[in-house]
Amino acid sequence: MEILRRIEDWLLAVLVLLLVVLAGSQIILRDFFATGISWADPLMRQLVLWTGMLGALAAVRDEKHIALDVLQRFLSPLARKIARIVTFGFAAAICAALAWYSYVMLNVDYTSATQSSAFESLPAWIPETVLPAAFGLMALRFVLRAFTPPAHTPPLLHSVGPAS
Repeated sequence: MEILRRIEDWLLAVLVLLLVVLAGSQIILRDFFATGISWADPLMRQLVLWTGMLGALAAVRDEKHIALDVLQRFLSPLARKIARIVTFGFAAAICAALAWYSYVMLNVDYTSATQSSAFESLPAWIPETVLPAAFGLMALRFVLRAFTPPAHTPPLLHSVGPAS
């Protein structure tokens, strides 16, 4: 698992660095030399998609995704476990549905007669493969996380003593 974490983190870092370099290059080339790289903007759009999806996958991995834990502070440990299974199960179901429908969209793009392109001559469906893959992996991670202890546990509200 640690090697997968390192690969994900490394890939995210490379994608963000590439985005920064491309965006900075475009700004400098446009402002100072009245030119630019023709394929940079479409590539950056695809890199934003990939970075966003891989970032979301990493957030689920580390339990740093958006969550409302106000209710958790009022629940007993057993009720917390049940709430965790229900909420993470729901999140897994949503991600699984998104994986399915993004696969359907990808299949439409793959089989379409127009064969739209993401940039240059690359078919649009190739960079879109990140969508079903990332949503599918997020669904799997939510299912696995539902049955493991939380990365951080909010304190019980009634166990917090008065301020001194």
